Amino acid sequence: MTADFRVLLDGLQQDLATLNGRVDDLDKTIKTLAGSNTDAKRLQQIPGIGPITATALVCAIGDGKQFKRGRDMAAWLGLTPRQHSSGGKDRLLGISKRGDAYLRTLLIHGARAVLKVAGQKDDPRSRWLQNLCGRRNKNIAAVALANKNARIAWALLSKKTDYLPEGEPA
Repeated sequence: MTADFRVLLDGLQQDLATLNGRVDDLDKTIKTLAGSNTDAKRLQQIPGIGPITATALVCAIGDGKQFKRGRDMAAWLGLTPRQHSSGGKDRLLGISKRGDAYLRTLLIHGARAVLKVAGQKDDPRSRWLQNLCGRRNKNIAAVALANKNARIAWALLSKKTDYLPEGEPA
């Protein structure tokens, strides 16, 4: 390699190190914000929702009172199937993908992380996911879990309650 090219690469490496430092600082800030906000703490109890997703949901929807029910929030995020129904015959199509793409992406990625370890667990949610993956594609299962997480998040925010895993008494 020539000397000029090495100088160029050294400058790019320093830029990358600076950007990595900024990303680390921003991650620490987000974790601090998520730890100090009660709603974000409440949301982080849901498997598949971490500090970034929790703070993004709290910033975007606040207490969730603008939605009548959890399905409305999931539809706003674009996580519910599109309907083409008439005459009492329900036809569900693919997810609508209308709404907040950033929040939908965060919820789906969190669901994929949960789906990855679901085979190693034996709780009711993991059994549901394993059963769903046996019947449908993994991507469909991830969207279904993201939809479920969005509905649970609405319930936690609007009712100000803590998350209780399935199968545990209230």
